[in-house]
Amino acid sequence: MPEKAPDLPVFPYDAVGITSTIPIEVPLAAGLRVIDLNNVFVMSSDPGIFLRKAEAEGFPRNCCSWIRGIYGLIRTLEIRKVIFVTGGDCSNTQAMMEALVPFSEIFATFSYPYPPSPGALRQEMYRFCAGLGTTFSAAEGVSKSLHSVRRALGELDLLTWDGNRVTGKENHQWLVSSSDFGGDPVSFERRLKAFLDSARSRPVRPKGLRIGLVGVPPIITDLHEFVESLGAQVVYNEIPRQFSMPESCHDLVGGYLAYTYPYGAWPRLDDIRKQVDLRKLHGLIHYTQAFCHRQIHDMIFRHEIHVPILTLEGEIPGPCDPRTKLRIESFIEILKEKFG
Repeated sequence: MPEKAPDLPVFPYDAVGITSTIPIEVPLAAGLRVIDLNNVFVMSSDPGIFLRKAEAEGFPRNCCSWIRGIYGLIRTLEIRKVIFVTGGDCSNTQAMMEALVPFSEIFATFSYPYPPSPGALRQEMYRFCAGLGTTFSAAEGVSKSLHSVRRALGELDLLTWDGNRVTGKENHQWLVSSSDFGGDPVSFERRLKAFLDSARSRPVRPKGLRIGLVGVPPIITDLHEFVESLGAQVVYNEIPRQFSMPESCHDLVGGYLAYTYPYGAWPRLDDIRKQVDLRKLHGLIHYTQAFCHRQIHDMIFRHEIHVPILTLEGEIPGPCDPRTKLRIESFIEILKEKFG
C-alpha cells in the first residue's frame, strides 16, 4: 500500500510568518495578519516532517530543531512572506534567512538592540514601521487596543499562581500563543475571556510543590503534564509570560524594553528572582534546547538563583523520554523531602 500523505497544517494565504516575538503592533497597524511559525511547527500533527525536509536539503543536524523546523515549515508550506528576528533571538536566524533567499520573500527584519536602549529601540521601530508601510503613531494606537487582551492574560497568570485554578499547561498554551494571538487578536480575546469565565468558577486545586519553568518554551510536548502528575504545580512559565508583555507600560518602546527575552541572561535573571519570591517557588526547571547558545545561561542562573534547579535538555518535538522522566521524578522527590 502507498504511504499515507502526512496531514500538513494550513498556513493562511494572507498571513505573514514571524520567526520570534516581534512588536506585533507594527504589522497589525499595517493591516497584516501575523502567524508565529514556532507555534505552527510544534503544534503540527507530525513536526518531524519539517525537520526531515530541512535535513534533506542539507541543514546540519547540529542546528537547533526550532530553526530546522521553521526552515522546513517555510519550504514545505511554501510560505512566501516572513518577518525574521535577526537580533535578540536565535543566533542562526540570519543564516536560515540567507538559505531561504531563493525560495521566499524576505518580507522584513526586526532586531532588538543590545544592550537595550530606548533610543536604539525607537529607531529600530521607526525603521520597521517604514518598511511595512505604516507609522509609529499607528502602531501605538494598536498597542492601546491590545491592553484589554494583555490584562486578561495577566489575570490568567494570576489564576495559575495565586488562584490555583489554572494548570501549568493551560497557562503555557495561552501565554505562548500571545506571540501572535492565534493570528486574530479579536477572536483570541473572545476565546480567552470565555476560558477565564469558566476558570474563575473552578474549585481551587490542591496545594503542591510550586515549580517554575524557565528557559525557551520546551519542545517536550508533555513536560507540564508529567511534572503535575507527580503532585507538583507549574505556576510560572518564564518566557511564555514574557510573550504576553506583563509589565504595564504607557508606551510601545517602554513595553518592549521591559520584555526581557531578547536582552540576555541578566535582565531575565532580575525578573526570575522577583517571580521566585512572589510565587513562593520551591524549585525551578531550566529547559534548554540542544545546540542553542542560551544553554550557556545555565551557569549564570545556577550561580545567581538560590533555589534548587533541575536543568533539562530537549532536542526534537515529542513526549518526555524515560531518562528525562527519571530525572524529573528524582528532582520532585528531593523537593518533597526538603519542603515536606
